[in-house]
Amino acid sequence: DTVAAVIIGTGTNACYVERTDSIIKCQGLLTKSGGMVVNMEWGNFWSTHLPRTSYDIDLDSDSPNPNDQGFEKMISGMYLGDIVRRVMLRMSKESDIFGDATSRLSVPFILKTPLMAAMHEDDSPDLKDVSRILKETLEISDVPLKVRKLIVRICDVVTRRAARLAAAGIVGILKKIGRDGSGGIMSGRTKSGETSSRKRRTVVAIEGGLYTSYSLFREYLNEAVAEILGEEMAPYVVLKVSEDGSGIGAALLAASHSYPSIGPVNVAIK
Repeated sequence: DTVAAVIIGTGTNACYVERTDSIIKCQGLLTKSGGMVVNMEWGNFWSTHLPRTSYDIDLDSDSPNPNDQGFEKMISGMYLGDIVRRVMLRMSKESDIFGDATSRLSVPFILKTPLMAAMHEDDSPDLKDVSRILKETLEISDVPLKVRKLIVRICDVVTRRAARLAAAGIVGILKKIGRDGSGGIMSGRTKSGETSSRKRRTVVAIEGGLYTSYSLFREYLNEAVAEILGEEMAPYVVLKVSEDGSGIGAALLAASHSYPSIGPVNVAIK
């Protein structure tokens, strides 16, 4: 019942199982199962409907690959910390909110996403982790509590947007194959070829540190998927953490290529 898999870590990508006869490039080549796994390379997805801001545009322009991987630059762990840094840098230029010690805010990618996540999830009354990271990483000291709360809010906005965009991508996959409750072409074919309205358990496997280790990102993504699907369909869609998909996938490919001599590969999979 797993129909798609997503990785959301330093980078991001997704794949899903598509009906072979729906893939134009197959040109009539059918598989025994009637399905084929499609690598979406969704990190390079782009649409004018995406909520791109001036910070996203500047990040893209300054990156080694401008006009490339647009979706990835809005949702993956490689970039979220730097988006927050860019917001803070603009704040420092338009006000004296951080005083004079703001030079390190101009250093690209100095604020890594794990540090941003630590600030975001700081639940201490005086936000001591926020204060520590500002001092140790950005060399900004004596930041008032009010400003520290504002920084947490920035982290929250950037993270929530990323998680909701990723969730929209996941539901988009389910919609494409008719597993979102909308009654698409894959929404339960019976043996006679008639469409069944019976709701089926649908699993999306997810891997990557941004989802598995960043609890607020995971919470926002899960909430958004349920919200977009609606309360009637959401209980049937399961987001399942999967570990070491790359290693297991490589082992399975090796096993299928070397069959029947798959003894060593079986050990690797186990």
